[in-house]
Amino acid sequence: MVTIIAHRGARSLAPENTLAAARKAHSLGADLWESDVAVTADDQLVLMHDDAMTRTTNVADIFPERVPAAFSTYSLAEIRSLDAGSWFERDDPFGQVAAGAVDRQELAGYAGEKVPTLREAFELTLELDWFLNLELKAQPVPKEDFDVVGAVLDLADEVGIGPDHLLFSSARFSWLKTLKRHRPEFEVQAILGLFPEDPMDFTDLFFDTFNPRLTRVSVDRLERQVELGLKLNPYTVNDDEMIARLIGIGVAGLITDFPQKCPR
Repeated sequence: MVTIIAHRGARSLAPENTLAAARKAHSLGADLWESDVAVTADDQLVLMHDDAMTRTTNVADIFPERVPAAFSTYSLAEIRSLDAGSWFERDDPFGQVAAGAVDRQELAGYAGEKVPTLREAFELTLELDWFLNLELKAQPVPKEDFDVVGAVLDLADEVGIGPDHLLFSSARFSWLKTLKRHRPEFEVQAILGLFPEDPMDFTDLFFDTFNPRLTRVSVDRLERQVELGLKLNPYTVNDDEMIARLIGIGVAGLITDFPQKCPR
């Protein structure tokens, strides 16, 4: 059975990279959720995808003079003062509010949702006896040299979350190799095709799994890699026909914004 990976949580039905989106994905039967780690100005770990937080928070209303400064220039307290949920109803990024697919009571509850700390994400994953795919992302200035791998592993040990509930993915392959050499018990997944200049190279068998960008590779090539015995989790797979095709060729998992569409 294919593994269903909820991209930034169930972000078609809830504000992405929030605990609400994670809980929604879990309720839909996703096998795990995927999220992005970010480092604040005071070296705290939170969940955030975009460097500038304008798309998914009200930072432009609260700190207008600092927009579009990256999250790495804000303290944890400043980031926690933001509303990371109200934008979802206003922007309806996947048209699911207009389609009536989002429960109105849940929608009202998204207002005031906070940017989660990574600690909260770990604790929720353990509470649900679930699984988190944590993407280790390159950090914007002034945190470009921050030891993301070390900080994440220290926090994981402190919280008590291990390989039964956590794996790591990244386009920074050197980070994954460092992590795996120090902590071989954790699964590491190489993200391919994140940027246009990144090669679609499936040859480094150091990695447990490859997560290829679907817009950068043909289904035929993915099928050939599966036939060679590779584990693939293509991203981001939202189309019904494509979901069926990829399941048909035997991919290991699907990274999707629509876990509600996928077989469970």
